[in-house]
Amino acid sequence: MTEQTRHLGVAIDRPAPEVYEYAVDPRHLTEWAPGLGSSVEQVDRRWFVQMGADRVEFAFAPRNEFGVLDHRVTTPSGQVFDNPMRVIANGPDRCDVVFTLRRSPGASDAEFERDTGLVSADLANLKKIVEHRD
Repeated sequence: MTEQTRHLGVAIDRPAPEVYEYAVDPRHLTEWAPGLGSSVEQVDRRWFVQMGADRVEFAFAPRNEFGVLDHRVTTPSGQVFDNPMRVIANGPDRCDVVFTLRRSPGASDAEFERDTGLVSADLANLKKIVEHRD
């Protein structure tokens, strides 16, 4: 069964490598993506994010020169969510960040809209933070 997807993006007035370096650092997750969780910690080289009452494992794709920020979220029950994300250069001093949101199996229209809003807010927050960093 094919999942419904939405490609959500934001244009950021900063060079792609700079945005990538900020976003790929798991320690920054709760700064720019509070919709993902409230705190982040590293335990034995693995990263965990507190999502409400659940502590989920979070892992980015290995660092790369292509701006790939794909990440995997694994819930305590073992359910895995793979999330495609890219930082794409758009000239020397600008980039686009694109996140592919997949509708969770069984999610209602309202839940999918809520998730769309959360991811869009996180991307807007990323833009605000990196555009105003010194």
